[in-house]
Amino acid sequence: MPSHATVACIKWGTLYGPEYVNRLYSGVRRNLSCPVRFICMTEHAEGLHPEIEVLDLPVEPFAEPMAAALKLANRQGAMRKVSLFRPGLIPDLEGPVLGFDLDVVITGALDDLLTLAPGHVVMRHDWTEARKGRPTGHGSVFRYDPALHGFLYDDLAAEAYREVEIARGSEQRYTSHKAMENRVFTYIPGDWVVSFKYDCNPFPGNYLHSARLPEEARVVCFHGRPKMPEAIDGYRGSLIRFAKPTPWLQEHWIDRAKVDLGERWG
Repeated sequence: MPSHATVACIKWGTLYGPEYVNRLYSGVRRNLSCPVRFICMTEHAEGLHPEIEVLDLPVEPFAEPMAAALKLANRQGAMRKVSLFRPGLIPDLEGPVLGFDLDVVITGALDDLLTLAPGHVVMRHDWTEARKGRPTGHGSVFRYDPALHGFLYDDLAAEAYREVEIARGSEQRYTSHKAMENRVFTYIPGDWVVSFKYDCNPFPGNYLHSARLPEEARVVCFHGRPKMPEAIDGYRGSLIRFAKPTPWLQEHWIDRAKVDLGERWG
């Protein structure tokens, strides 16, 4: 294991409040066996735990052509996470960065995510892409090293419109395919990073019992609906997207964070 882990997330806009970042920080540090340097890139730092290191969300030099290509792909506002890939962005960085989206919940040990396939970009196979036989990684959990994988930033900076067009406006497609092209990509085992709707609460069993937490799951992703607060209380979106109340989610996402950080931050 490394002497410490660098973990990063991005909070852009106001869709997610500071509690999402604080609970992610708590989940990460409770499930890594080494000290954690936790970084949040955001333009809204209010309410973040004082141990969280804040980086300003930049306006990239290639923002205009990137936005033009994203508009054409009908994915306006996507791909902000690419700013995390810029070499030199994180001061005094040593080794790789483990990144998370804010709509995930940490439920198990994360050490293996730090040590899996050294020198590679690692992501889980995207659920929908895997069913269609396509190779795209899922962007909710990712590990990269700016010193080794600077192409993730540099290639986009050099030809933003073209790269976004090739990726069809998908940040996870850009990241995973670019790493695959450079032969530095490895999938995270599917039972380590699971989907709430596909792996924990699949139809039609979601009508018979509450969502189940798979034994080997270290991270549960809440891509699409329901999100975590909805799943805790119970959710009725469509015939397929139904969830009974989920007690283990309340425990992992809220209760343990409050014990760890205190009521104010959890």
